[in-house]
Amino acid sequence: MIKDREYSFIAEEEGRVDIVGVNALNIPRSVFSNPTIFISVDGKECKKSRKLKIGEKVFISYKEEIMEGLEKEEIPLNILYEDDEILVINKDQGMTVHPGSGVYSGTLANALLGLYGEDFDTGGDNLRPGIVHRLDKDTSGVMVIAKTKEAHADLSLQFSEHSNEKYYIALSKGLFTHNEGLIDKRIVRDRNNRKKYTVTNNKTEGKDALTKWRVISQGDNYALLSLRIYTGRTHQIRVHLSSISHPILGDPIYSRKDDRYPDATLMLHAYRLVFDHPKTKERMVFRAPLPDRFFPVLRKEGIDWRSDDQCDSIVL
Repeated sequence: MIKDREYSFIAEEEGRVDIVGVNALNIPRSVFSNPTIFISVDGKECKKSRKLKIGEKVFISYKEEIMEGLEKEEIPLNILYEDDEILVINKDQGMTVHPGSGVYSGTLANALLGLYGEDFDTGGDNLRPGIVHRLDKDTSGVMVIAKTKEAHADLSLQFSEHSNEKYYIALSKGLFTHNEGLIDKRIVRDRNNRKKYTVTNNKTEGKDALTKWRVISQGDNYALLSLRIYTGRTHQIRVHLSSISHPILGDPIYSRKDDRYPDATLMLHAYRLVFDHPKTKERMVFRAPLPDRFFPVLRKEGIDWRSDDQCDSIVL
């Protein structure tokens, strides 16, 4: 299926059209190598290398071949709660939430079609049925899925307005000199590697991002953290912790391979999600227990973990 894509934006930073466009639109840089691409700045056609000035209006169009739909797959899900409006799951590490970058099977979206049928339609696009937010492939934990169009619209609004509460647990490298802190740094796509993000002090670049952290238990080499994010930027916790020299153990993008635990996978878990039920408006709280992958490291490093209630006692 061939689909026409069109984007426009006002430049908020100077630089090449392709680099600024990637940051502004959150699209792959490969888009600008599409043979059908058309670019104009203030109504005049130009090349992707054209240098932009702040305030100029950019228009981009191209044709993209996409899949028309997804195949349903029988993939078991760890269900925490379900009613007629919502499904809440504990997503396994390694599961991609929705298709992209050549991955069109084994995703949560495939699993949802397998669970509810090929006609499952909640108002999202046909590659993201019911999905209103996402976790990185290597991040485990609580996710809510909408089962009706009304629920999808309501939950999407809560996530966009940040009226919900999102809490995580991370095993971070290094020795923290303070028990808690607030990271308020804007996040922008890394110009040298489109798969990465970084922080910036330039208020005209990127997006604002706010993360609060607190040490649950400190070992000699690592610390177990409770974190709350007040925004929902891509890789937010991973980028923010790396920016203060405390990257997450097992992070393949923002941390070096660890000598003590070279086979460690990403030690980041979405353990608590709070939101209003889209129909009853009841404030609901869901938790996903700390995954097994954390415990061998915690025991070996002498890092204290009593129970999941330990995190609930830490209000961020």
